[in-house]
Amino acid sequence: MAAVTTSSRSSRRKASRRRAGSGERVCRRDGPSAEEKLVASLITLMEAGNTPWRREWDGSGGGHHVNLLSGHRYRGANPILLTLGMHIRGSALPHWCGFAEARALGLFPRKGSKAVHVLRPQLHRRHEAAPAEGVGDGQGDGSSQGAEAETVWVSYRPVAVFNAADLEGEALAGLIEARKAAEGVAARPEPERLVAAEAVLGAWPVPLSHGGERACYIPQVDRIQLPDRSAFHSAAALYATWAHEAIHSTGHGSRLKRNLSGGMGGSASGSRAYAREELVAELGAVLLGDRLEIGSDVCNHAAYLAHWIELLRESPRLLFQVLSEARQAADLIAPELADPVMP
Repeated sequence: MAAVTTSSRSSRRKASRRRAGSGERVCRRDGPSAEEKLVASLITLMEAGNTPWRREWDGSGGGHHVNLLSGHRYRGANPILLTLGMHIRGSALPHWCGFAEARALGLFPRKGSKAVHVLRPQLHRRHEAAPAEGVGDGQGDGSSQGAEAETVWVSYRPVAVFNAADLEGEALAGLIEARKAAEGVAARPEPERLVAAEAVLGAWPVPLSHGGERACYIPQVDRIQLPDRSAFHSAAALYATWAHEAIHSTGHGSRLKRNLSGGMGGSASGSRAYAREELVAELGAVLLGDRLEIGSDVCNHAAYLAHWIELLRESPRLLFQVLSEARQAADLIAPELADPVMP
């Protein structure tokens, strides 16, 4: 996900150097980018002792982040970005809207309100002629033309959206109530959601053992260890912890091959690798919690916050790299389903 803005900035820098070399006046960007502002706000919240990507599941108010008008869910790593945006502005509404579509209905952002930038996937295709069979290997005369090969890749474009709490206009109250009603009709009762979460996590092929006082993933034996079920204050807390450790297990060498050398299964470590992997697991569990409709209720040691603040200060782009890895991990365990039909 980070490649889009990185490449675009690189192109702008190169273009700026070319214009400067030709004597053309160069206008440099003043101030931080949208991504840098987001990371700065995140660090401020973390310094206050908050982990603002966590959110209890509230089906009555519309649990998923959705478009205020269409009801379509935001996908990929966007639920994390939007949850951060909710905490930063103190909103409890997971309903969002782009500026143009809001304006078409007579809605406008309140003075001083800030947009949240989500990442919209862009599919690219390139067609190239494949080498003809026998060409270059000493066989055939090279007169036949090769079949056309297609290369497909995805990039991500930042798109600004506003929270419903940041909008104003006569139609706003009715739209919010209609969206809440639609979400409430589609919401599943908690017992059904917990059974579904058990089924998804239970189908994950990494063995699970219960016992002891700590939850951890042990990469050496590729096993998840959790306390007894009775040790958790709620079923949702059990599944949220299970989801966190399952995300760790996606980094095994037989799967996504992340760096797990920082001491998974051990005590909190000051290593960069350990802190980074914990952040991947934390955010990946948030995505799983959203998809399984159980929320995120994992309590980490305060030392993690200090490590993450340090890492993000050194490299703000790290957040988007970690978001990408968290999404890949969540996709491996619980691939996203199509939107349900909304009333």
